[in-house]
Amino acid sequence: MTHHIAIIGGGIGGLCLAQGLRKAGCDVTVYERDRTPADRLQGYRVHIDPNGARALRDCLPDHLWRSFLDTTGQGGQDFGFLTEQLDLLTLIETPQAADPADDHHSVSRITLRQVLLSGLDDVVRFGKTYERYERLPDGRVELFFADGTSETADIVVAADGGNSRVRRQYLPHAERVDTGITTVAGKFPLTDETRKLLAPRLVEGPNNIIPPKGIGLFCAPHDLSDFAPAAGGIGTTEQAGGIGMTEQEGALMDNTSSYVLWAVGAAAGRFPSDISEMSGEQLKDTVAQMIRSWHPDLRRMIDLSHPDTVSLLPIRTSIPIDPWPTTNITLLGDAIHSMTPMRGIGANTALRDARLLCRALTAGGDPIEAIAGYEAEMREYGFAAVRDSLRSAQQFVGENRIARMGFKSFLRLVHRVPSLKAKVFS
Repeated sequence: MTHHIAIIGGGIGGLCLAQGLRKAGCDVTVYERDRTPADRLQGYRVHIDPNGARALRDCLPDHLWRSFLDTTGQGGQDFGFLTEQLDLLTLIETPQAADPADDHHSVSRITLRQVLLSGLDDVVRFGKTYERYERLPDGRVELFFADGTSETADIVVAADGGNSRVRRQYLPHAERVDTGITTVAGKFPLTDETRKLLAPRLVEGPNNIIPPKGIGLFCAPHDLSDFAPAAGGIGTTEQAGGIGMTEQEGALMDNTSSYVLWAVGAAAGRFPSDISEMSGEQLKDTVAQMIRSWHPDLRRMIDLSHPDTVSLLPIRTSIPIDPWPTTNITLLGDAIHSMTPMRGIGANTALRDARLLCRALTAGGDPIEAIAGYEAEMREYGFAAVRDSLRSAQQFVGENRIARMGFKSFLRLVHRVPSLKAKVFS
């Protein structure tokens, strides 16, 4: 391919696509607004499912795929549904796959970013804040940046996240809205001593805690007890400009220690009106008060979390739109199908996009036809994921007590009837 491909945004999807295109010998540049790789780091784990794993295996060079596998956290794959008193409703068992590309993985977002940036020093251009584009008479696209510079590309891929400026200009009717749900997340440190303070199920794998109504809690271990950094320093704690992180940043941004990620979500009205102004300590105290009648181990998980790891995460979602005419501008990930995190598939859908678009653009055919085929498939699974994630978010914070009781009764039934469980969760 002789076309120059510009990717706006260096997040998970954009960098995965860049790795795949570079691997195929394509001319590609990533324009990233961050000044350095350590800007705007996100300190929590991300769940990589088989869709995401296959994308990483196919797009990454072999040595980086191995680095990814070497730096993932351990932790069971069986997913538990529990009451707020830690009574087991059901356990969805997921056996380990023979091929890592067909398996589930827990990885630090910081570590995954290190993997995806490796070897792209001449591809990723930092400090390039995209502002707008103009179409040139020859069909190419001129990109304008906040520093006063411009670049020209044959194909433009918007990978600039939920607040995508490319989408705002290209598909101005594609909305992203607030769901009215707010989440507070934090890290409970996992050590030999703290493991003894929690019920085994809480450190054995991911869990969804279902109380009577109006609130939900998700937790998942990210166990690095057998971890060793990969070659090239991948997996070590990121340093900003050669200077160590501050003490506050260190608590959240340490990607070498084990922890249980927890997230408590509820409709915004259940939180204090000034929650957006609260410190980590205040957020932690607020959540502790909301779950004061829950099992002591769940309260302990919140109480012993470092306040600097506690963050407020408003939940937003895209609104699915009808197909649009195909051009040499396209979109992937949150830039087009931003979704709630309640099903844990947002990053994986972006990685799936990257794999599909990379295959389309490197197949040797007409690029516009390739993009059309990519967009048709991406819209189908991407917007389905948006709808499913929104439904899960609404169920997560559901206010209907009777509906909650019915759901829990159904889960108990599923737990008692293996054939039904296999049918429901296959």
